[in-house]
Amino acid sequence: MLDRVLVISVPGGPPRVVPAGEPLLRGDDLGVLRGDGVFETLHVRSGRPFLLAEHLDRMARSAERLDLPLPPVPRLEALADTACGAWAAHREGALRLVCTRGPEDGGEPTLFATVAGIKDALRDQRRAGIRVVTASLGVTADARDGAPWLLGGVKSLSYAANMAAQRWAAAQGVDDVLYVSSDGQVLEGPTSTVVWRDSGVLATVPDSTGILPGTTAAHLLSRAAELGLTAELRMAVPADLLAADGVWFASSVRGVVPFTELDGKPLTVDPLTPGLRDLLGYPA
Repeated sequence: MLDRVLVISVPGGPPRVVPAGEPLLRGDDLGVLRGDGVFETLHVRSGRPFLLAEHLDRMARSAERLDLPLPPVPRLEALADTACGAWAAHREGALRLVCTRGPEDGGEPTLFATVAGIKDALRDQRRAGIRVVTASLGVTADARDGAPWLLGGVKSLSYAANMAAQRWAAAQGVDDVLYVSSDGQVLEGPTSTVVWRDSGVLATVPDSTGILPGTTAAHLLSRAAELGLTAELRMAVPADLLAADGVWFASSVRGVVPFTELDGKPLTVDPLTPGLRDLLGYPA
């Protein structure tokens, strides 16, 4: 079993496991030069990727928006199976499926996968929660719905701004960022979907705002009734979250992580947090 796995998809042949440090991308690959490509990150448990079909559906939608010829589903599934098969089945992992547009002078897309262990810091956040600060995304809540070139709802490789937001949060002495629109509406985190509980309702932000549709959050809301809750898509402002019974970031790798602070104001961790985590099958 390997600690880090890199798998490449070979046209006309089965996926192949290679050393994680082996050179893979050409210097003129458009994924490197322009961030031109799509990816998905999935939680691996018991040697299998969680919500694989849902992630592949979202990957296909992202690729369609980019006019990127994504390889067929069986090839993507074989890539995921090979990567997870080479991973230590008893450990949590993060599977990343990546498809770039390929070399600048044309040719087939570049397709590969990586699997690595979950960082201890992310597991710690499940138990201890996170401190979050709001930051303006600079557009109104409805701007991206009518501007397809802004790529709202697309999980592209262009993640430099997302990572810059998280580094900015760390410089403020907090753990993560919650984007808000220029007209004050709650949107999403750089790598997560925001979910909150308002009495008997488990809510998240509608996709019409241009947020990335969260697979983990959608699965959680689809099972809300198992915890005696109803699911709802609704708009909110930060003050609504401060008044909520519980607020979480949901993502494939972290699972559900409770907010303990928002813009310097303390939040109580909802007693339902362990139930939400157990519902999704994430370890504490």
